[in-house]
Amino acid sequence: MARFSDHLPVPSVLIFDWHGTLVDTHDAMFSAMEDMLPQLEELGLVERLLPEDQCRTAEDARLVRYIRIFRRLHPRILAERRVSRTDIFNAIFGEDREARLIAHQAYNAAYRKYFGQVKPFQPGAYDYLCALRQMGIKLAVSTNRNREFLDRELQTVDEGRWQNLFDATVCADDVTEYKPDPEVILKVLDKLGLPAGEQAWYVGDSYVDMLTANRAGISGIFYNGACWDAGRIDSWFSFRDAPAAILDSFEDLMDLLALLERGAPQAFRAVPAEVRPRPFPPPPRPEPRIEPDWHPAIARLIRPSVILFDWHATLVDTLDAMYHAVDDMLPEFHPLGLMDRMVMPEDSKTPEDARLVAYVREFAKLHPKVKADRKISRTDIFEVLFGEDQEAKQMAHRVFNHHYRNHYGTVAAFEPKVREVLEGLRRLHIQVGVITNRDREFFEHELAAVEGTGWADLFDVDVCGDDTPLRKPHPDQLLLAVQKLDYPPDPSVWYVGDSTTDVIAAKRGGLTSVFFNGAQWDQLWLNKIFPGTHKHPDKPDVVVNDFSEFWALVLACEIGPP
Repeated sequence: MARFSDHLPVPSVLIFDWHGTLVDTHDAMFSAMEDMLPQLEELGLVERLLPEDQCRTAEDARLVRYIRIFRRLHPRILAERRVSRTDIFNAIFGEDREARLIAHQAYNAAYRKYFGQVKPFQPGAYDYLCALRQMGIKLAVSTNRNREFLDRELQTVDEGRWQNLFDATVCADDVTEYKPDPEVILKVLDKLGLPAGEQAWYVGDSYVDMLTANRAGISGIFYNGACWDAGRIDSWFSFRDAPAAILDSFEDLMDLLALLERGAPQAFRAVPAEVRPRPFPPPPRPEPRIEPDWHPAIARLIRPSVILFDWHATLVDTLDAMYHAVDDMLPEFHPLGLMDRMVMPEDSKTPEDARLVAYVREFAKLHPKVKADRKISRTDIFEVLFGEDQEAKQMAHRVFNHHYRNHYGTVAAFEPKVREVLEGLRRLHIQVGVITNRDREFFEHELAAVEGTGWADLFDVDVCGDDTPLRKPHPDQLLLAVQKLDYPPDPSVWYVGDSTTDVIAAKRGGLTSVFFNGAQWDQLWLNKIFPGTHKHPDKPDVVVNDFSEFWALVLACEIGPP
């Protein structure tokens, strides 16, 4: 997919980005990001996340939403391992330089635990860099790395062979601003005594790198080592900031220089063909993400006449309050005798469930990874811990409610367009309701508080945890809701929820189960939590990843098959 022309001037200097271009430090970078993002609340950065309607792309908007709710990287980013922390911070904070600076500083503190895990991004990178030096091209590095990290990684990569390859290096703490501010490039040119212009090339792997090159007034060369497709790359750039060339590998870079040499003989100290190394393979393409089997394009559903929604982590985000209450609640399990009523590990549905039970038994708190993932509700936690012991679960819910009174009230729409979707359903003459394990005192307060105006006008019915003797996963709440609507419990009633508890309740009630995968579980995990076995038979009828997919699914059923 390499694209370049012979209209570029011969380079006097090649300035390289570091991570994702010359070297691979993904293991250390993503470990540091996973340590840093849970700190967003204490850093005061949650409120400074960019509003989704101001994000540059739809992908950026989804990333902001995911980080705002879960304080971790979207699983697709972790699976693809293509983007840098600079790209992430620019996507989620936009032009808020102070917020980006705070985030970079927190990242650097976390990165000190991991840096040094570095390897060449592409096989043969050292040989190609040596060839460029033989051609008489100056080499430099401009990076958002701090000096302590770059110097250590230069000593480490390829057993230290790279330390004398570069004529200049400039790091984030050598200048006053992070990229996309052009200072990191301009300072390199100043060190080398070279002017800013098209004969200086900046080779980088991201949109931010190309924006930085453009602002510095030099040629941006996009290194597509992450194997983005052409349409995706083109969507990032306008005519003004588009890269001067797109390269998939260092072989492509040598081909470009050979093309320029043919148009300008004697331009290089050595002819590219005489010094270029034997061809090395390009960086491997990332493994494709496997999508869930229960895809809206495949599922065949009955048109809904009634749609019931779960509340927490489906329509709204109350995760902070929930996890604070769980933290306060678990130490009380010992005096209440609830520790002895937990399921035996061998009776757990999955090995992960067994580990959760063992950890709570031993430490009377949630495992840090469970809290970091922010993907499991208190109802699911109680199901995992107590199984079919209804009395123990009722006791746990009462203790949770006692502590939740100290934290509830912080509530936000799970996605920006949730209200518009709910209003759209009513215009389609679909009855809409909420089913929640929240007690009514909490639900009504949150219903009135969400988005500052409340959503009470959006629902035809609501049923709370204390409205029936048994809570989800028993279907009593769902059956009470359709009874109030004077409608039969059949597959034309959809129940939309984010947990296994929601799916079980819908299937036991004879309703259509729509699993709202806001936590972005992958197919392997969905298969694990919905195994379809004799012991655990309940599986969703369809999986949607966000409200845009859900709205498209409703409209497809509204229109009907072709």
